This record gives sequence, C-alpha cells and structure tokens, in this order.
Amino acid sequence: MKIIRNGDQPSVAGPSDWFKGRVRIDPLFQPQGDTRAAGASVTFEPGARTAWHTHPLGQTLIVISGVGRVQCEGEAFQEIRPGDVVWFPPGVKHWHGASPTVAMTHIAIQEALDGKVVDWLEQVTDEHYGD
Repeated sequence: MKIIRNGDQPSVAGPSDWFKGRVRIDPLFQPQGDTRAAGASVTFEPGARTAWHTHPLGQTLIVISGVGRVQCEGEAFQEIRPGDVVWFPPGVKHWHGASPTVAMTHIAIQEALDGKVVDWLEQVTDEHYGD
C-alpha cells in the first residue's frame, strides 16, 4: 500500500503553452508498477481553459466544483457541473475549462501509451470558447 498525503505534492501553475488564463494543477497520483493511469485535480479560474488536445488512450474528467465547459472538435460546447463525468475517447480533439464567470475544478484521469498521456495542439479561440 502507498498513501500519498494531501499536501505532499506541490501545486503547479498550468503552462501558458497548454492553457489560457489562470490554472492550478494539483497532482494526485502517477502510474505505479504496471499501471498506466495518472490523475490530477485541475482548477480553472473564470474564463480559463486548456488548449485543444488529444489523449492516446482517452481521458475521464470528474467535475467536483463550479461550472465548466467542454467541447469536442466539430461539436457545440457543453456546460458541465459538479458530479458530471466526461469521457473523451482516444485521439478525439477537445478542450475543457471554466465558464466565463465561475471557476471550475475537475479530477482528470488519463493513461499513458508508450510514456505519453497527451498531445497538445493550438489554443482555443474566443469564438470556440463562446465568449
């Protein structure tokens, strides 16, 4: 058994190449042994969001507070709220973040394929975000 104590892992700011606006990432767990899953709690201030990206084995989001938005390429954005669970299939281009006026925190879980969990792409335009 391994216990990762709250506060043992430092929070980090979301890099501007991958996010727009103020984002805080709190690591939760990394792959152990033969497992491939990693998880983090990610908090987006109002208006903050990821860049477009894909995951080789998909991604699951569990919304724990606030109001957010998610969008897959070619579809309209969807509003998400606490208790919602979002799954993005492998290779699907998408983004996620807070609403324009309310912060949002979600747990993000993804698996690594050959050591890679994400492919970052271009920033989300205000038009796609829905400002």
